[in-house]
Amino acid sequence: MSLFGAINTAISGLGAQSDAFGNISDNIANSQSTGFKRIDTHFEDFLTSSSATHNESGAVVAHPDYINNVQGSISQTDNALALAITGQGFFAVSLETGQATSNATTPTFNAQQFYSRDGNFSMNKLGYLVNDVGQYLNGWSVDPTSGAVNQNALAPIQVTQRSYNPVASANVTLSANLPATPDAGTATPTSPLSSQITVYDALGTAHTVALNWMKNAANSWSVQITYTDPATNTNVDAGTADVVFGATSGNSVPEGTIGSIAVSPTDPGTVTTSGYAAGQPATLSFAADFGSGSQTISLNIGTYGSTQGVTQYAGTSYNLLGLTQDGVPPGSFSGITLQSNGAVIVNYNNGQTRTIAQIPIITFNAPDQLQRQNGQAFTATLSSGTPLANAAGVNGAGNLVTSSIEGSNVDIATEFSDLIVAQQAYSANAKVVTTGNQMLQTTISMLT
Repeated sequence: MSLFGAINTAISGLGAQSDAFGNISDNIANSQSTGFKRIDTHFEDFLTSSSATHNESGAVVAHPDYINNVQGSISQTDNALALAITGQGFFAVSLETGQATSNATTPTFNAQQFYSRDGNFSMNKLGYLVNDVGQYLNGWSVDPTSGAVNQNALAPIQVTQRSYNPVASANVTLSANLPATPDAGTATPTSPLSSQITVYDALGTAHTVALNWMKNAANSWSVQITYTDPATNTNVDAGTADVVFGATSGNSVPEGTIGSIAVSPTDPGTVTTSGYAAGQPATLSFAADFGSGSQTISLNIGTYGSTQGVTQYAGTSYNLLGLTQDGVPPGSFSGITLQSNGAVIVNYNNGQTRTIAQIPIITFNAPDQLQRQNGQAFTATLSSGTPLANAAGVNGAGNLVTSSIEGSNVDIATEFSDLIVAQQAYSANAKVVTTGNQMLQTTISMLT
């Protein structure tokens, strides 16, 4: 009985080592596959009978050990859309099943959610982000107006190359210091201290607005607003406001800070002003017609009683510190950027950007229990636990590294060592089978 048991045990050893050899072969073959996770092997003994006086040989079975939570090496790449995860987690990805019958340009996806560490992404012809094995990257959508992230649903990320619509200028912000003692001949109606800024109408056409400062008396200035009429190419006076600094304004503000703004009685134009309120914005508004109808623009020159914005301190020359506006010319798609927080940002050639999605990282309580699928993909199982989607670096999720990919976690040296061990063990089991067969033949000869 022990002779047959020995042969059967050795045969099970051949099968077990064959399974181990298959796992080693898979690892070596995928040692250069992006995000591949290796499979180790452990062996389990099946006992037939054992006591203090007798032991029957049993059998051995090989089981795979899935090493999904060990990170591969991270390397830089020239692919700006590549992402690597450092730490725990996976990308959520979808597999395409075909095209919608009503629209040949709209892909349909497998209802099953897949997960992968392969972050070598690029943009396909339909604008979807896909990795190098064709899996579609999933993300949370972002409201383009409010920037709010919808974390309730994951969907394939598609980048549309539509134009950026122009935005008419509505606010201009000026920061400067007016000289308390300007040079002779300056800050007068014939030689004002002037700043020019480009603003945009509703069609995105650029126009120049000039802010001309003239000194009336100590601590008192006037700012005249002019622009060019595009139809006649002549200057248009939009009106003038009087700005008074310090105690001269009649309000309790520090010297050199804005105390009051009033419409000029001699050149009101279309100017309106805000009344004094301590610590509140000091603004005035004017209307301009650039050919598309009246356009109201608010000019923010600081805060009442604060050094923010326009001040009047010692000096003889005008010191412009900042001049900005919120209008935007039309723009065309110029590319996308992936950030380390997972934001997917669309760039336009007018200098504007728009965040369209955020890439979460999916974590599991037992990632080694995920079910392996084709293309370095996995699916969740009861043993792996529920997938949890979090922003990068939150609640145990790993971090994202841009322009990088994660290599396989296979170590070639270790695999070759395991290969030699498996080969020797296989040969030893084969020798046991051969020896057992010879002993069996000897036994049969003795009985005949």
